[in-house]
Amino acid sequence: MFHQLLQQIQQGNIKSLARCISLIENEVDGYELFLKQLPYSTTKIIGITGPPGAGKSTLTDALISEIIAQQKKVAVVCVDPSSPFNLGALLGDRIRMSEWYNNENVFIRSLATRGSLGGLHPKIIEITDILKAAPFDYIIVETVGVGQSEIEIVGLADTTIVVVVPEAGDEVQTMKAGLMEIADIFVVNKADRPDADLFVKNLRQMLAPSFSNKQGEIEVLKTIASQKKGVDILFKKIQQHATENNKEKHYLLLAEKAYHLIQQKRMKNIDKRMLKEQIEKSTENNMYKFIEQFF
Repeated sequence: MFHQLLQQIQQGNIKSLARCISLIENEVDGYELFLKQLPYSTTKIIGITGPPGAGKSTLTDALISEIIAQQKKVAVVCVDPSSPFNLGALLGDRIRMSEWYNNENVFIRSLATRGSLGGLHPKIIEITDILKAAPFDYIIVETVGVGQSEIEIVGLADTTIVVVVPEAGDEVQTMKAGLMEIADIFVVNKADRPDADLFVKNLRQMLAPSFSNKQGEIEVLKTIASQKKGVDILFKKIQQHATENNKEKHYLLLAEKAYHLIQQKRMKNIDKRMLKEQIEKSTENNMYKFIEQFF
């Protein structure tokens, strides 16, 4: 079944792609063998992250428009907060991006975090690897805005875009230990608002100390995504970043992915309810002595 699906995905069959993602999400028998058969791909992943209300979805929609205008194909994964009742996606970005729903060059999939604290879906690595097997030129992953814990995106995306708004001065200060360090490109969206230029200037000054830790400066760009202003410049910077031959980051990405998958595999059979029951039965309440049995 999976072998046939892979052939269909490589030929651009969207129904097979959607079905395969669901099979991987639900860990259907044979999915691990299927993942081992995926071909190597150089398709670039663009990660879009940032605090709630920054306009990530609007910016993603504008980027889709720019990519399509250049006769390219794009897959978009929108990771939404989970419903507390059924763990399904709560917002449904496909509604917000309804313009592209029937476009044959655009594939959009909403996923739920399913309780993951890093702003991503627990099977996001596998899902993006499946998308890379399809004939897309770009893959965009838009994550939940959950603050500093969202730095998990850096282990997935070739280019990480952090979106903020001019009023986010205090918020950016609190992000400094997390999102500030992971951005390849900073986007100040809604740049038609007052004090946008001053905010950009201050942001560049805040980023200056981290330039020494990067290969070159972190770009700070202004956009008005709702009007698609500045998005063409942003896409050019993304393309430029994608062509940079940064082998160190390439291997870092692979290491991060491998670490996440190994961690996920080893934790697979550990259930929180089971842990609670075992702790209740334990004669001691010393958690560190208790967890020794798992190592």
